[in-house]
Amino acid sequence: MPSEKMKVLFVTSEMTPLLTTGGLAEVAQALPRALQREGCDVRIVMPCYAAIPQAHHGEPYCMCVAEMGSKTEHGQLRVSTAPDSDIPLYLIEHEGYFGRKYPYGAGAYEYPDNAERFCFFSLALLHAIPQTGWVPDIIHCHDWHASPIPTFLRTRYAYDPIWGKTPVLFTIHNLAFQGRYDAEKYANTGLSPELFHPEALEYRGDMNLMKGAVAFSTKLSTVSPRYSREIQTLEYGCGLDGMLKSRSADLCGILNGVDYSLWSPATDPHLPANYTLKDMAGKKTCKQALQKAFGLPEEEDTPLFGIVSRLYWQKGLDLLAQAMEKLADESLQVVVLGTGDPAVEQQLAELGRRYPNKYGVRIEFDRALSHLVQGGSDFCVMPSRYEPCGLSQLYAMAYGTIPIVRRTGGLADSVRDMNAVHNRQGNATGIVFVPQTPAALARAMRRGLELYETPENFAAVQRTGMQEDFSWKRSCKAYLDLYKEAMQAV
Repeated sequence: MPSEKMKVLFVTSEMTPLLTTGGLAEVAQALPRALQREGCDVRIVMPCYAAIPQAHHGEPYCMCVAEMGSKTEHGQLRVSTAPDSDIPLYLIEHEGYFGRKYPYGAGAYEYPDNAERFCFFSLALLHAIPQTGWVPDIIHCHDWHASPIPTFLRTRYAYDPIWGKTPVLFTIHNLAFQGRYDAEKYANTGLSPELFHPEALEYRGDMNLMKGAVAFSTKLSTVSPRYSREIQTLEYGCGLDGMLKSRSADLCGILNGVDYSLWSPATDPHLPANYTLKDMAGKKTCKQALQKAFGLPEEEDTPLFGIVSRLYWQKGLDLLAQAMEKLADESLQVVVLGTGDPAVEQQLAELGRRYPNKYGVRIEFDRALSHLVQGGSDFCVMPSRYEPCGLSQLYAMAYGTIPIVRRTGGLADSVRDMNAVHNRQGNATGIVFVPQTPAALARAMRRGLELYETPENFAAVQRTGMQEDFSWKRSCKAYLDLYKEAMQAV
């Protein structure tokens, strides 16, 4: 039986502020804090990447060993503390696997041994954690990098006295990334050859690490209710829809939350002026600072559309580049902050060169500047083709920035459109469109321009969004319920 204080091992491949490439890192920062506030003994484990500042590497604790096919790899467990908290942080160190400049690969190119790297990570932590004297009641694994863990637990560790009956919750943050690699790499993972079949790790001749997690985890979750339903369909299932549908009774969607201690315009240290729902004056100062940061004319009355995003096909930003052509004659400004696909980067950068007084583009990741984009923009644009949850729209509403989103996944779950029903009820929080076309996005942005021309209506939607509560407390309780279900199931 679990102890009175639930012990949760939180396994992630990244965590803000140590290393961030996407929303997973922000969840890994915020959710453990929320779990701790609810009384959990939560501990985080992640690879000890070279990119993590040395000050956070902690102290070496013990050796960890991973038997991987014909070879045995040795690493080290380091014990640290998650930044700005007292949550224990375990780091798996291996110079060959994690002492590289980038966590997953350079640009669009993955390291060819990623499957081996993260199988080592999984085996190493299973070997090392018991040596600390602390053993979790449940393991919460996130995305494909942690997906070998449930597979190893139900096979190699099935009769282990410590791990044999440990339940696993596996959370899918983005089904498109499954840890799928050539079958010839399978021998170096340490996974049993007997698992290479269509009901476990084989997928169209390749190995698929996430497929194993779907098969072997006690419970499954995604980061929004709608996305949990979408991934059981052919359109969004990325080849695993049938398998996910067969486990629909064990699959649920829990919307991500916002850590308002980090994302609040009233206290945000990254803003040149703070503001609240009762006193919005500071938002004008933020807008002026944002325009200056992107080299745009400092025009208070020109509507400003902000985008903070990874620049990939999924995010629909190629649609944005085309939609901007349709809006070239409108009085507006657009700022884009992010990195990603070089082709999308080039499209957006070209817009900035062609229309320097309207489009400001910075191909980089800058945490402080991302806060300023939320604080200084009038609208937040997210034309995603699919979006498991999305965080920018949640941050935007907290900052009085009205989201313009496509109706998919967590965007549909969190933004209420300015349609007849919501306008009548007075609870609209943004603008929602459906077709995956530049024309549809341009129409949605024009709706924003029309709203901006009526200040009282703009302010009403702005206020409604700022009053929304997306705190982690509600989502955290849903996770706790799921943990309890998983523990009762084994």
